[in-house]
Amino acid sequence: MKSRGSTLLGLGTLFLACAGALLTTVSARAQPVVVGPPPVVIVRPAHVVRPSVIVERPAYVVPAGVVYVRPTYAMPAPGYLWHYRAHGGWGWYHPRYGWYRR
Repeated sequence: MKSRGSTLLGLGTLFLACAGALLTTVSARAQPVVVGPPPVVIVRPAHVVRPSVIVERPAYVVPAGVVYVRPTYAMPAPGYLWHYRAHGGWGWYHPRYGWYRR
């Protein structure tokens, strides 16, 4: 017959083995995994290139009933436009300095 100490030691070992097996099976059991949607990332471009609309107007629109006369001499300075005025005919006109008199 076995001694009482060896019986308790055997029972304790068996108890620990069973407890370890239970703990292992509980922790190894698949736990529910909660997967949320990915975070929303808004990326804005640093610079937006918008197409520019360039409207080219004619240099000058001749009034009705007026005959166009081309310039006979060079433009006097930058900024002058070949322009028509009712009481003086064709000539060079600057928006800031007015009419050029030659």
